[in-house]
Amino acid sequence: MTGDLSLLMYHRVLPAADPLLPGTPDQATFARQLRLVKRWFRVLPLPLALDLLDQHRLPARALAITFDDGYADNAELALPILQDLGLSATFFIASAYLDGGRMWNDAIIDHVRQVPAGMLDGGSAGLGLLPVHTPAQRCQAIAQMLAALKYRPFGERQAIADQLAPPGAAPLMMTSHQVAQLHRAGMTIGGHTHRHPILATLNDAAARQDIAENRQRLAQLTGAPVDLFAYPNGKPGADFDVRHPALLRDLGFRAAVTTSPGITRAGTDRLLLPRYTPWQADSPRFLLGLMMNRRRSSPQQ
Repeated sequence: MTGDLSLLMYHRVLPAADPLLPGTPDQATFARQLRLVKRWFRVLPLPLALDLLDQHRLPARALAITFDDGYADNAELALPILQDLGLSATFFIASAYLDGGRMWNDAIIDHVRQVPAGMLDGGSAGLGLLPVHTPAQRCQAIAQMLAALKYRPFGERQAIADQLAPPGAAPLMMTSHQVAQLHRAGMTIGGHTHRHPILATLNDAAARQDIAENRQRLAQLTGAPVDLFAYPNGKPGADFDVRHPALLRDLGFRAAVTTSPGITRAGTDRLLLPRYTPWQADSPRFLLGLMMNRRRSSPQQ
């Protein structure tokens, strides 16, 4: 008999709360969440958790921590907290944005952030005028623009983001050195494609190339094999489809994670592992959300 596995998903950890990133924890909130996780769950490195699951020896309330994309604050802020608590995490990194790159969604957020209060012209995203008088309206404008651009062809989406990005924005993504630093600290590095495209919008050859290039780059930086993967955006049937688990299997990946909520059990497809995103900042709702997520089945069950 084996237990079940919860996977906790983060993207960033901020130095202080940001009204335009309301679902993203600051470092104090992140530390508080991890202390709760350490108290109530058996936190394991993801590779070890998968080993124990395969051996039917996974302990009760097992949990693994994951991060997507490769933001520098993962190394600068999250890593010291993980180390202080004696915890491990897996970092899924999009390699094209290392060393000064910027993801398209961050360019959109920066654009909305710097527009003066009033009305924002959303024409480049196929939208009309969007009010940005208050932080709540700016959040809504960001959500509308991201939704309007998300499934555009990769090149078109990137061109719009580049056009809107304000000049001189501070770099947000890791350096190559920080990737190696995470690996040396005992963290796991996983693949997340090279350019972070929506895989469902690519042909098979382009998807294979993006995944393989990312894997090769990360292996060069760490000197270790890369056999875990996170689907960009990660929603089954929308952001990726049945071709992509088959492609990962063909490339020899051991497991892949999605953004669908739920828990992993012995019968869960290892290339379709669900994860839980903790949107709740306060401790009681954070813990309740995690416990409620354990009542879900994985999408395959």
